[in-house]
Amino acid sequence: MDLSRRISRALGIEEIENKMKETDFEPQGRYAADSAAEFVRILTRANMNGADRLFGGDLLTWMDDVAAVSARRFARSAVTTACIERLRFLRPARQNETMVVSARVIWTGRTSMVVLVRAETEDLDGTRNEIADGYFTLVALDDEERPRPVPTLIPVSEQEKQLFDEISAQRAKKPAGK
Repeated sequence: MDLSRRISRALGIEEIENKMKETDFEPQGRYAADSAAEFVRILTRANMNGADRLFGGDLLTWMDDVAAVSARRFARSAVTTACIERLRFLRPARQNETMVVSARVIWTGRTSMVVLVRAETEDLDGTRNEIADGYFTLVALDDEERPRPVPTLIPVSEQEKQLFDEISAQRAKKPAGK
């Protein structure tokens, strides 16, 4: 037996690690960075409507997909979209522009997560221009597709704390079950 293994055994670390594996140990909280997700594509003619602007439905589909990836990474489980709030289309996107859709969890409840999704076009010099944003509420699901608890979000930056507090205040004002 090598030295590091003997030290681990003497300190009981190996036993603790095995116990954590046996009980599906989960950390009590996770960070927004744990949920970061991004989708990038070059817009083509197939994505344009009759006015040569991006179809809003295509954009909404991509935003929902990225929100789901973000929530799955955070919850480490299947998820389903429950609600989309404050979806704003800010400016059009055109053919041959690079589209970047990014998402991260900004608030957690017992079984739900609010994911902020931003869609931007990216110029060839790397400059980004926001074209849409929205708040997507997703619910974590267990193997039987019932809601399951999610880890608590640990906001770190001032922006994360502000967004977390804003959503918390809004949720406190909503009647139960809404």
